[in-house]
Amino acid sequence: MSKNTFEENQRRHQLDDNDQVWLFGYGSLIYLVDFPYLESRPASIRGWSRRFWQGSHDHRGTEDNPGRVVTLIEDAGALCGGLAYLIEASVFEQLDVREKNGYLRVAAEMTFADGTQATGLTYIATPDNEAYLGAASEYDIARHIRGAVGPSGPNDEYLLELAAALRNLGLHDQHVFDIESHILQMAQE
Repeated sequence: MSKNTFEENQRRHQLDDNDQVWLFGYGSLIYLVDFPYLESRPASIRGWSRRFWQGSHDHRGTEDNPGRVVTLIEDAGALCGGLAYLIEASVFEQLDVREKNGYLRVAAEMTFADGTQATGLTYIATPDNEAYLGAASEYDIARHIRGAVGPSGPNDEYLLELAAALRNLGLHDQHVFDIESHILQMAQE
């Protein structure tokens, strides 16, 4: 699959512009909310883990030196926490541009903090997209992140902002926090 998924996402999930849809954010959508929304609520999705396995050629890296950003991987017993946003479907035009580097819109069953549930959409970069970098140790991921910069800024800024946002939500993500620990240690060397 191409790195640029904009057109594919425009074909998926045919929605009327006035439809209201829940969007689940688990990465930069938690702390960099540059889109209009009607409501925001803490939420989680079951069966997925957040991993820094997706390349970023357009935001936190370049074609020659891609950064690493998060995607979701299937993980039967996992629970991934984040934020859900109720948006008008027309907002997907903007989000599909933002998330075009290998991410596809997929349906997700979300559970809100109060226990209620709703079906919504999230963006996932699967291993079959050209920008996918795959698994590596948290140390190697941290080293990679430290060396990447893109049009949206340094890659380590993305990691640090995400870690802070997860803490502010009271969420624990060992993968993210282990990478953060390595990044902070590398910054002192």
